[in-house]
Amino acid sequence: MTAAHVLAESPLDLLLGAVGHAGARTLFDFGSTFSLWSVAGGLALAAIAIGVARLRRGRPLTARYLVQALAPRAATFGASGRADAGFFLFNTFCASSRIGWALLTQAQVARWTSEGLAAAAGASHAAASGLWPAALYSVVIFLAYELAYWVDHWLSHNVPALWELHKVHHTAEALSPLTNFRVHPLDSLVFYNLVALFTGVAAGALNYGLGPAHGRLMLLGADALVVAFGFTFAHLLHTHVWLRLPEPWSRLVMSPAAHQIHHSVDPAHYGRNLGNALAVWDWLFGTLYRPAAERERLSFGVPGQDASAHTIRGTLLTPMIRAAAALRAPGG
Repeated sequence: MTAAHVLAESPLDLLLGAVGHAGARTLFDFGSTFSLWSVAGGLALAAIAIGVARLRRGRPLTARYLVQALAPRAATFGASGRADAGFFLFNTFCASSRIGWALLTQAQVARWTSEGLAAAAGASHAAASGLWPAALYSVVIFLAYELAYWVDHWLSHNVPALWELHKVHHTAEALSPLTNFRVHPLDSLVFYNLVALFTGVAAGALNYGLGPAHGRLMLLGADALVVAFGFTFAHLLHTHVWLRLPEPWSRLVMSPAAHQIHHSVDPAHYGRNLGNALAVWDWLFGTLYRPAAERERLSFGVPGQDASAHTIRGTLLTPMIRAAAALRAPGG
């Protein structure tokens, strides 16, 4: 778009164009956090798991039962579900402005890292290419992202000011794929910077060691590992589908049942299962809780919360006030 076109369009036209572009990318890009394709893949996997479990118990499997199991009424029409939908719209269409708040970017940190390595050890003349360098790059960046996710999540549960912001996510009393978007924007700001730091350092070291031509594993125009997770468990983590993994996979991959444990109000479950796609960092750092084969009776939310937890004031304004108070408190 040229400057002349920009000047010719009204601010409303530009806003609608930006919103339409953000919505299209969210819904149709294979690497998106909420593409229709990956949502359909996750729901299909859930339907198979629910159907197999139902038939094994000798009970009839009907379309109505499947719909109720995949979309409980409370998650779809209750106050918690409506708040999740509001956050989905807010965080989808305001994503570009939120990302713009970030102090760091992965590319920035990667450049600093590779330049630092060159200054300390001399210029790199590596020029690796082909399948194995691309696979190595994708795996290491994925592990770095997951470590950043775990660290951010641990801090959010253990630093009082950060907990006041992160608590917004935990006030969901019914889980659905839209709960993934129930995140306070300041909580996201901390997360973006930690991800940029961890993945940037990893990318810079890999760029120095492999050279600029290493590439990465791609599938359907996006990172292959991101697509694989998106089409399997990504959209089921925030559901009521009790899908767990047997050993040893439960120590490596975060299952939907394991993430439900994380949202449980049971004090024994607090601060457990902090990972995203992987459980390996929880396993290594001692925060892993492996769910039982049979569904555990769980309640979700934050103890002591009231109806304001699902309002604009309760989800956007009150957390900032409480976070500021926590920062001013002794030891905050």
